[in-house]
Amino acid sequence: MLKKRTLAAVLLAALSATLPALSPAMEAAPLSAPATAAARHALDTYPDQVKASLARMVSFNTVADPAVPAEKNPQHQGFKQFLKEEAERLGFDYRDHGMVVVIGYGASEDRVGIITHGDVQPVNPAKWAKSPFELDATSEPGRLVARGAEDDKGPIATALYAMKAIKDQKVPLRRRLELYVYMAEESDWAPLEAFLKDHNPPQLNITLDAEYPVVTAEKGWGLVAVTIPAMPAKNAGKEPEVREFSGGYFASQIPEDASAVIGNATRALEAQIKKRGAAQKGMRYQTTWQGKDLKVTALGLSAHSSKPEEGVNAIAMLADALKVRPWRTTSAGAMVDFINDMVGTGIVGERFGKVAYRDAFMGPMTVAPTVLAQKVGSMELTINLRRPRGKGKAELTAQFQQAFDQWKRLHAPQARIRMEIGEPWVQTDAPQVPLLLDVFSHYTGIARARPVSIGGGTNSRLFPKAVAFGPAMPGVAYTGHSEHEFITQQQLLLNLQMYTAALVELAR
Repeated sequence: MLKKRTLAAVLLAALSATLPALSPAMEAAPLSAPATAAARHALDTYPDQVKASLARMVSFNTVADPAVPAEKNPQHQGFKQFLKEEAERLGFDYRDHGMVVVIGYGASEDRVGIITHGDVQPVNPAKWAKSPFELDATSEPGRLVARGAEDDKGPIATALYAMKAIKDQKVPLRRRLELYVYMAEESDWAPLEAFLKDHNPPQLNITLDAEYPVVTAEKGWGLVAVTIPAMPAKNAGKEPEVREFSGGYFASQIPEDASAVIGNATRALEAQIKKRGAAQKGMRYQTTWQGKDLKVTALGLSAHSSKPEEGVNAIAMLADALKVRPWRTTSAGAMVDFINDMVGTGIVGERFGKVAYRDAFMGPMTVAPTVLAQKVGSMELTINLRRPRGKGKAELTAQFQQAFDQWKRLHAPQARIRMEIGEPWVQTDAPQVPLLLDVFSHYTGIARARPVSIGGGTNSRLFPKAVAFGPAMPGVAYTGHSEHEFITQQQLLLNLQMYTAALVELAR
């Protein structure tokens, strides 16, 4: 087991250069003796139990199933049953509100909420060394690999044992601690919004579903769906044409897989595509022949779509590799050209008319193709947006429409566009921020930490005075939503200390 100062030293060496400094007024204040004592007790006592609890949690496949409601899904119900047993064993009260579970410690009407979620994103099991629903601690030493390890079952396990350490130490608390576990964060926020209309939430909240030091702003989620209907054949089978083009797995994941089938291909065309693809960083290509049909398979790197810079987008890159000639004789070919003309391999929408913009604190809007599906009679591309403040919804919608209409008029008159533009969120009333920054600085050694903005959206925006606090370190690639999700054992234990100390300071 790594001791506290070893963890801090390791992370400080790797991360101290990644976090900009704040003004001297934000220098960290000392933590209280009860906070540091409880955190030390958690580290000394519960590493194995946290890991075991996480192993049980990830064993439940809590991906949303459209055909089976969560309240009837045995995997979701099994997960909640484990939480109930774990809570009762640790000495906490447990309330099941259907889509929301609340695990509490203490009796005060003044409460601190710890906001998490128990559902996870879909997986492609073929991408994993072992089952994604088995905690793999051996394939990659030092890493705990599983769907949900980082997003968001690791934080649930650590929060439970942070609360247990506080209970063990008999720390006098002025506020009750309540751990909220929502079962549809990745797919549908409506049940949580409905729950909060009748439920009185805690007065002060932290969300364990993002990154450190403290997240006080989140970009708005958005979607642009472009459909190109089937087009009549024009070349009578004489010229090369893109007959199939597909890629991606789900809308909030940067796709690492894409493929295209080119009919009437030639060896010279294959060589051109290979040459262009070879110049791309982080991509691998494979070509196979069946008669005159050439199949090009692309492999990039998956990532959370809120951080497209951490992935290598196979859809965009394959379109670029095919940019050796115009392809507009089929709907698949027209989609190749649309991606190259309007999206490209960048991530900020610089080719899509005038849509690109940025905010000084929240950063740029990101624009990433995430799913490309060949449907009956059409091709549909889903583009994921993460939008900062600084431009109104009506203006942005109009700019997307104008740029699309211009491209459509010239290249594919039957093409259609559909948009959903969400709102960015900024927290301006969170008195716990300085305290959380103090905890972060104390346990990492990173001085003058300051709040950050993220591209993802968490349930922070639904709870009063809420900000996100971990579980990922700044400057380190976030693995949730990827096909290689993990949390390091070092990070799990560092989180255990920081959660424990933070909860003591918030509730004392």
